Amino acid sequence: MEDQTVSSLTNEELRLMAARIRRSALEMVYRATSGHIGGSFSLCEILAVLYFREMHIDPAAPRDPDRDRFVLSKGHCTPALYSALALRGYFPKEELSSFRRLDGHMSGHAEMHHVKGVDMSTGSLGQGISAAVGMALAGKLDKKDYRVYAALGDGEIQEGQVWEAAMSAAHFGLDNLCAIVDNNNIQIDGTVDEIMSPYPIDGKFQSFGWNPIHCDGHDVADLTAAFAAARACKGKPSVIIAHTVKGKGVSFMENSAAWHGNDPDAEQYAVAARELDEQIAAAEKEVKSHE
Repeated sequence: MEDQTVSSLTNEELRLMAARIRRSALEMVYRATSGHIGGSFSLCEILAVLYFREMHIDPAAPRDPDRDRFVLSKGHCTPALYSALALRGYFPKEELSSFRRLDGHMSGHAEMHHVKGVDMSTGSLGQGISAAVGMALAGKLDKKDYRVYAALGDGEIQEGQVWEAAMSAAHFGLDNLCAIVDNNNIQIDGTVDEIMSPYPIDGKFQSFGWNPIHCDGHDVADLTAAFAAARACKGKPSVIIAHTVKGKGVSFMENSAAWHGNDPDAEQYAVAARELDEQIAAAEKEVKSHE
């Protein structure tokens, strides 16, 4: 497969891309009056690095058998995923307007049969990482070089199925698998440590035979280094524990469980749009200053 990874993007350009993903996700949720915005916002830099630097993919050949795969195990955060796919060129950005519409094809949870570029339909928490383990195992059996990435929520890892998948991945030595835990510490009913503490996340994965890596999930350089460390690890799967902020980028949404699955009203939308537009303008200025 021709390598279509956009490895030439600078860190400044990746930060701009993350800001654009976030702005697009806001627009989708506001227009649909429905959607999961908090966990989408905490995922934006992760998706920017994956789709615009890390993964070997070709939007013109979304089913290429040699492509890298991404599974959104926290399958409700499609505003961020669909926006990243549109910006990467899998489909026109105009299609995002059909998000959560009955007459559209972009459901609220990841849908592989109707949205180009989605590698696995997800939504029931815990099942995405299980599918990713199967993909990685298939790659090993078929002697393929592709890598598999899976993003989980830190609340999601309260699911027992996650740990069955983790045990299998280590047992089969799936070093072509990299999980990313979006560790924003908030789920729908409160903080994850209050609801059912998954901590220490690194210790738990390590005890299951994984290679844990910590990083700042909003720092594109730190994320890039974490993915490089995961690729360099042989004989076991890696998990990147990305420390993030729920609702990142919008002042009144940050670190608030109320914005797990809420949509903004017109006044809130105006404030959020202004803040995100300012961030995009600042990121564009930063890109130009480095040209």
